[in-house]
Amino acid sequence: MLSIKDLSVAFKTRKGEVNAVRGISLDVAKGKTLGIVGESGSGKSVTSYALMRILDAGGEIRTGEVVYGGIDLRAASERDMRDIRGREISMIFQNPRAALNPIRRVGHQVEDVLIQHAQATRQDANAKAIAALEAVKINDAAARYDAYPFELSGGMCQRIVIAIALACKPQLLIADEPTTGLDITTQKAVMDLVGDLTRERGMGMILITHDLGLASQYCDRIVVMKDGLIVEEGDPHKLFTDPQHAYTRKLVDATPRVGASIRNLLPPETRTAEPAHKVHDRPLLEVRDLVKTYPGKSGPVQAVKSISFQIKSGQSLGLVGESGSGKSTTSEMVVRLQDPTSGNILFDGQDIAATASARFMRHPMRGEIQMVFQDATDSLNPRGTAASAIAEPLARIAKMRGSKLNARVAELAELVGLPQPLLSRFPHQLSGGQKARVGIARAIALEPKLLILDEPTAALDVSIQAIVLNLLVDLRAQMGMSYLFVSHDLNVVRLLCDEVLVMKQGEIVDRGPTASVMDNPSHTYTRSLIEAAPQPPNPVAA
Repeated sequence: MLSIKDLSVAFKTRKGEVNAVRGISLDVAKGKTLGIVGESGSGKSVTSYALMRILDAGGEIRTGEVVYGGIDLRAASERDMRDIRGREISMIFQNPRAALNPIRRVGHQVEDVLIQHAQATRQDANAKAIAALEAVKINDAAARYDAYPFELSGGMCQRIVIAIALACKPQLLIADEPTTGLDITTQKAVMDLVGDLTRERGMGMILITHDLGLASQYCDRIVVMKDGLIVEEGDPHKLFTDPQHAYTRKLVDATPRVGASIRNLLPPETRTAEPAHKVHDRPLLEVRDLVKTYPGKSGPVQAVKSISFQIKSGQSLGLVGESGSGKSTTSEMVVRLQDPTSGNILFDGQDIAATASARFMRHPMRGEIQMVFQDATDSLNPRGTAASAIAEPLARIAKMRGSKLNARVAELAELVGLPQPLLSRFPHQLSGGQKARVGIARAIALEPKLLILDEPTAALDVSIQAIVLNLLVDLRAQMGMSYLFVSHDLNVVRLLCDEVLVMKQGEIVDRGPTASVMDNPSHTYTRSLIEAAPQPPNPVAA
């Protein structure tokens, strides 16, 4: 169906030419799924943009053939490519909210594609758009037709993007990180849906991902890319159980899995003994009968339903569940970004829920509870340097100034492994892992007793994720902090947390020591989460 031979792509930059893809060759067969795995900057997405002819300004295909169904895509006119895109070859982009028009109803966006490719008329576009939404298992599709993207969950937006990509029944589908940021049951539902539609329609698919577990489960063949080159390719099971290239083994080793320790995720030459941490019997945080109710169109909506739990001093507590289960609302109430409707939040014996969130910024305990946010990019001021981000809580709360402030910022950067020259850079000049380190440095600047971590590694490459997770283990032992770790990645929770709470529809349905809950879940919902988590095959010993 698709044949790429000796493809090279280069970008012109102010610092010279960058070779993003260097002479790669690959094929996609009808009804088969090819996985392309590798870390950020390896050339995965650039390869797909090149074959779709949607490279950024400055990007150029230098050499190679791209042939789809006998059509030379490099020689095709832009008019022909506009017809091919969407009708013959379609793409699911990585960020569904960015891919959708925020001020246009989602049903109209599906209609646009159908009408553009003469698959519908103005008269029947509405019915066909609703049918496309129903095809991706959207409940009450006729009602969702009129929704705007901001009214839908991340998983629902992803289904809308898939509906748009499949509306014209293309023969080749390119899925670029289609499940990043989705909870595991939604991820499984989305991937099963795409896989079923691919088989039913006899389509070919390219799955671009850094999730090796996902690739091993859904791909017929996998290629591994590094620095614009294909370094290894083959059958998923063989490639992951017995990788031949050092880079492939590095990716496999860095992938969290059952039976691995947190230090095992690091390259052998950088592994050290895991530091001991002490959990005290004294509760640091006690949440009692916490309730959060929001007003809704058809009556009040209870996001959190009278939950209670404790975090001991020095303990790491995992909070897991699907989107909409109440995890983020709970963590935002604990860090006092939201006010509870009722209930108590006792921190070091003091009920901090009695202080309104707007006034808590000036509370003496403000510096003792800090948060690392899910999106490292959005949580940083794009106009401020890394140093200014780390300095902000020190200047605002601790009232540090001058050389003392600069020395503390440098000390924190060293503590989280951020090179000093990077302190003068702006967020857009930093990698994802570097931005994550800035966020952690800012959160620990005031040496908090409790650190709330909201999906801090969700969008990171596996090797960067391994470094950040190990950094959190070291900081916890070094500073004696307690963690509330909010995540949908059960393998990561198993590595980092002593105990775990499982939330569903605002309630805690399962709780206990992490190993006990993960290995012998008492609730059917917990069992469904564990079964939905993709598990890569265990590699043989190096």
